[in-house]
Amino acid sequence: MAQRPPSAAVLVLHGGRESGTGPPPPGPLNLPGVRMRPFVRALVRAARAGGEDVLVRQVRYAHRGWNGDRADPLHDAVAALDVLREEAGEELPVVLLGHSMGARAALRAAGHPLVRGVVGLAPWCPAGDPVTQLAGRDVVLVHSNRDRLTSPQATQSLTARARRAGARTCMVTVRGGDHAMIRRAGAWHRLTTGLVTGLLGSGSLPGAVGGALALPVTAEATEGTLDLDSDLDPGPDLFADPGRGRFRGRDRDRGRTGARR
Repeated sequence: MAQRPPSAAVLVLHGGRESGTGPPPPGPLNLPGVRMRPFVRALVRAARAGGEDVLVRQVRYAHRGWNGDRADPLHDAVAALDVLREEAGEELPVVLLGHSMGARAALRAAGHPLVRGVVGLAPWCPAGDPVTQLAGRDVVLVHSNRDRLTSPQATQSLTARARRAGARTCMVTVRGGDHAMIRRAGAWHRLTTGLVTGLLGSGSLPGAVGGALALPVTAEATEGTLDLDSDLDPGPDLFADPGRGRFRGRDRDRGRTGARR
């Protein structure tokens, strides 16, 4: 019996380094990749619970870093999207889920014809990055107010720039979180699962997020910024995966030969 093609797909892009041309370490040594595993499992569970044929796939990087104008993870993301298009056709709706450097790659790759939306976690949003490729896409960026590695202010600025370029955008602030998404991990996991399934249409977006996405292009950045605790229901702040407890309280998002992103 032939396998039914997926009705939608999520591509997951983990973080990395600002520079680094070597390949990522394998398996559990690739801590940015390990950090995204609970999100992958949560999305797979949500798809099964909803009876949806949603493919959840992690993007493999050829290099550990962004590497300036090379933008290596961007090319890996586009290549993964091209493979999906060959496998499932032009109509497959895709949401890109990225963390830090992976969120930057997701935002840059969003102009691909399969992409319907982007969910970026603690995204790396340099001021000069383009936003025209986000026109017509739904973009939700989630950032801790205590992030010391990537800038929540830059994220907020990007949501406004992208909205003026024709995107539907929203930012959610996680008060008391951190860049590695270890503090308040359960809230990060639940919010992200709800956002991704909502953008794919297999779940319902929180009403406040839907309202922010519908703001006019002239809206100020602050109008499209929500607070997880006062505007949304974060749920209990528990680890979604007890196995991640070994990372508690330790932000390992820095490498020896370049800042992690």
